[in-house]
Amino acid sequence: MTDQSLAAASDLGVWATMAALVLAMLAFAVHLAVHNTDRTDQTDRVEEAEATRSGGAAVITATVAPAVGGPAQRRWGVLGLQLTILATLLLVAATALRGLSVQRAPLGNMYEFALAACSFALLIYSGWSLRRDRLWLGLFVVTPVLLILGAARLAWYTEASQLLPSLNSIWLVIHVTVATLTVGLFIVGFATACLYLLRERAERAAGGVEVSGWRSALPGAAALERLTYGVHVVAFPLWTFTLVAGAIWAEQAWGRYWGWDPKEVWTFVIFTVYAAYLHARATTGMTTRRATWIAVAGFGCVIVNYAVVNIFFVGFHSYSGV
Repeated sequence: MTDQSLAAASDLGVWATMAALVLAMLAFAVHLAVHNTDRTDQTDRVEEAEATRSGGAAVITATVAPAVGGPAQRRWGVLGLQLTILATLLLVAATALRGLSVQRAPLGNMYEFALAACSFALLIYSGWSLRRDRLWLGLFVVTPVLLILGAARLAWYTEASQLLPSLNSIWLVIHVTVATLTVGLFIVGFATACLYLLRERAERAAGGVEVSGWRSALPGAAALERLTYGVHVVAFPLWTFTLVAGAIWAEQAWGRYWGWDPKEVWTFVIFTVYAAYLHARATTGMTTRRATWIAVAGFGCVIVNYAVVNIFFVGFHSYSGV
């Protein structure tokens, strides 16, 4: 295949990925929507069986249905996961084809960065879901990934081309690969953080009564908060490495480790906000809810760094074709 054919195949793969993600998003939405209904049906069937075994006694012992839900709910969730795995394979293939078309790592501009970061986010979620039941998380991972890919195709797309001279370095692979992996983790961490805030609010509003609605499909607030913290404990050292590796690359490319370039400043801002989250999480006087809001603010800084600084602030990190 020619380079143009490989690039065209990559573009087709991205569109196919987006189509699969739309279907996955719908399946995960149904998965959450039918949760309460399916649990009610299970409880009714169990109670009926208990009544039959007790000879129709007036006092019936109610049995609570398992939190994982029944066959109907699981069927939609599993379908969403299968479609997500398909989308993951398609996006990884599309990213690889993009690299083959230019015979370099596909990390040279905003469009390619988005492909790599979304690939990592989907790989993390898919791999996690194959080891643990994370069907409840699917909608909140595939939706931001779909939005990022849509923005990449419609606003950040760049024709396959060679690197700028300043980007032609082994540090491109080291620095940007770790950055995209970290952003993938930040996407997952942002999803669990938002779900924690929603679940915690629902539990406070319920006042000790079982949470109703789609939020009853989620783990408890404490479990969601621990998951959020765990994801960021992994992501933060990787972002620290991204910051340090960027400084080393800057010294080789521009003769200085730090030059107050807008991109450098915002990379440090992200580092500071997530460090504040981890510090707040470990501070006795800070509630987990307030600490989690800092993590949400950190992801907001990631979006600003990527979608605003890259486009509207001119500096050494300005991407070609954007």
